[in-house]
Parts: sequence; structure tokens; C-alpha cells
Amino acid sequence: MSLPETAAADWIDRPDALQAWLAAIPADAAIGLDTEFMRRNTFYPQLALLQLGWNGRYALIDPLAFDIGAALQPLLGAGPAVTIMHSAGEDLETLAPLLPDGPHILFDTQIAAAFAGMGLGLSYRALVAELTGVDLDKGETRSDWLQRPLTDSQRSYAALDVVYLKTIHEQLAERLQQRDRRAWHAEDCARLKQRASHRDGDPQPQRALRGAADWPAAQQALLRRLLLWRDRSARRLDVPRPWLLDDALALSLAQQPPASLGDLEQRSRGQRALRAAQRSELFELLAPAVSAEEIAATSRIPNHPQGEAKKALGDMKQLIDTLAGELDLPPGLLCPRKVLEEYVVTAEWPDFLEGWRRDVLHDRLSTLLPG
Repeated sequence: MSLPETAAADWIDRPDALQAWLAAIPADAAIGLDTEFMRRNTFYPQLALLQLGWNGRYALIDPLAFDIGAALQPLLGAGPAVTIMHSAGEDLETLAPLLPDGPHILFDTQIAAAFAGMGLGLSYRALVAELTGVDLDKGETRSDWLQRPLTDSQRSYAALDVVYLKTIHEQLAERLQQRDRRAWHAEDCARLKQRASHRDGDPQPQRALRGAADWPAAQQALLRRLLLWRDRSARRLDVPRPWLLDDALALSLAQQPPASLGDLEQRSRGQRALRAAQRSELFELLAPAVSAEEIAATSRIPNHPQGEAKKALGDMKQLIDTLAGELDLPPGLLCPRKVLEEYVVTAEWPDFLEGWRRDVLHDRLSTLLPG
């Protein structure tokens, strides 16, 4: 699909050209933003292209040609401008080196669509079709965005990702206003920014591996030690975590630590980024006994609900479905099942349910906890 006649996109690969393009934008403008990035062989996403749209003007900015962060920060990172993005989570992570705290004011159109009663996780293409009647071509979805020069098809595809953000923003903002959901939407956008800005990783990564929920506390603490090492090493080496240590091997090593370096080498074959230096480091990491301090610092892995907890989960799920229907929200937006499962097992109020969700849910859900 080609660009609309009024939507020619400027290719910007020089600092002066970017400054000139941005200079015409008012400080309080609503600006469409998208990125193209690659994440095949690295831990960190590689920003390959940044697209901006404002008032019928569109720019494709080449971050491989020059440092674009200094120019973007005053307008997007600090000022009153509204940055319009769709499903911004990975884009915010990609932009973190340039905008450490994200856009100052974020309007995520996917989140807005959910609050507007259009469904959870709606794609940009589906949202454009629903609100504008335009069927976008997604032929370049798996394109190599690091290549230069980009093809005409790539440029057109990339520009179209911001062309319709203004129209979508205007319609969704009106629907949020009509439903009195603007504050809830703004809170969820702020939460999304906060998640993307936490670049130190999950301090309790073992909680995601439910297969170890029945393990003794010391083994869970060793698993946490192992997973924290994996995260630190993957960041330092800039490789995907599973290339160093996949989950199955991490569970195996924590359950039965290697008896020797040779044993570790034998068991870790196939881990493409685990070289001799990392194996030695890992072997030394696993050798010391787990301390009482480590056990105290390790959050228990929540098990799957059983018995009374399973019945309580069913009651809670029914309550969520009823409330979601009354509020005309997707149940998964109000409270995902995974969050409910953790709450019913631990009886600890989840971070995900803070803010507006606490006001709606806390008193109702807490009475359903198993005695």
C-alpha cells in the first residue's frame, strides 16, 4: 500500500534536518510516534528507525546515522506534548537509552481501545480498519530494518504506522471522555512507562517458573541466584537470556548442581552463548551453599491454586466477569487470570491491582479469599 498523497514522509539522517523538522511543532502538540527495531540475536532491542507524525507531516528518522536522543528529549521527554503510540511497551524499551523515562505524556491507542470497549490487545491494523475504514498492508512486518538503504516499500510501511495515529487519537480520546475513562487510561499509560523504565530486571525472576513451586526454600533461593546471574550476564554480553541458559537447564542445575566443570559442560551443550568463561563463572556461582539471608530474600514461587483456593479462584473469576460486564471493559484488562491466581494463593495484594483497580476490586475480592 502506498502513502496517501498528502502523507509524503521526509527521510532525516542529519542532526540539523531533525532540528529543523521539530522546530515547527508546538510544545503542546499531539505527536504520533512509532519505531522499527530488531531483536534477533541481542538482549537489547536495536533501534533501526523512528517515525514521527504531526499535522499531516511525517518523518522517518535514521538513528544509525546520528544520535537522535538529544533532539527528542526536550519535546517528547520533558514538555507538555502528547506522544501517541500503539502498543508502546517494546517501543518504550527500545527508546529507553534516548528517553530514559519515556515520553512525558503517553497516549497508548491499544490501551485506549480496550477502555473504549473495543477489545483487549487490538492490533494497529485492526484499529485503523475499525476507525478509518483503511486496510493496511502488513507485508514488511518481518523486514530487515537495519539494512540501508531502505526500500520504497519499507519506507511506505513505516510511515503508515504513524499516518493514522492522529485520527485514532482524536476518536479514542472522545470515547474515553464519554465513558469517563480518561484518568484510568492515563494511569495505565503511566504504569506502562514505569515498567519500561525498570531496566535492572526482575529481582524475583524465579516466580515465573511455576515448575519449582513445590521445591524447598533453599532450592528456590539457588534458582533465584542462577536466574539473576543469567539476567546480569545476558545484559553484559547483549545476548538473549535463553542463549546463555534456557529455563529447562536452569531448573535442572538448581535442582541438581553440577559435580564438576566437566559435568556442567556436558549438561549445557547447545547453549549457544555459554562459552568457557561463562561456564567457569556459572560453576563457581553454584558451588556455595545457600545462606539464610538468601532464603529470606527469596519470594516463594506461587503454586497453582488447589482445593479451597481453586474454588475461591472460580468465585473471583466470576466476580471479575460480572464487574467487567458492568463497566464494559475486557475482563483481562480489569484483572488477568494470572494475577488472580497469584492473589488467591499468596493472599498478597498484587502490584498490578493498585490504583484505580484497587478502588474497584479490593473490598470485593478480599472477602473471597479462602479462610
